[in-house]
Amino acid sequence: MLRFDLPQVRAHVVRWEAFLTFVVCLVALTVTPWVLPLLTVQGLVRGLLGHHRCPSHRLWTRWFEARGWAGKKEDVGAKMFAAKLLALASAVSFGLWMAGQPIWWVPCVALVVFSFMEWALAFCAGCWVYGAWYRRFPPHMG
Repeated sequence: MLRFDLPQVRAHVVRWEAFLTFVVCLVALTVTPWVLPLLTVQGLVRGLLGHHRCPSHRLWTRWFEARGWAGKKEDVGAKMFAAKLLALASAVSFGLWMAGQPIWWVPCVALVVFSFMEWALAFCAGCWVYGAWYRRFPPHMG
């Protein structure tokens, strides 16, 4: 659903959060997967409640805006969809690891790739899917 009823997000704040996701996923792959629930919780809060309700997003937004680093404002709908994908992939990865399945790293590596693309290239794969969906199946008003 297109979300114009929620506050927009700042581009550079979202990219910073993607960098942090990238780092957390690398820690999960190289040190311990116990950090993955953090991404699941963040993804659920941002994806279901909105970025404006996420304590870390609010902190980073204030910090970046105070320094003039926040960037332009962007609509939050696609970012909320991407956050839901983050929650799903990190939960699946952690669940597979807890179950002793050796393929737990596959969704984690996908998060590394996609968070790197958002951070370094400003390409949000979840946002692209979101936009493609609404171009193919536009919402009916009325």
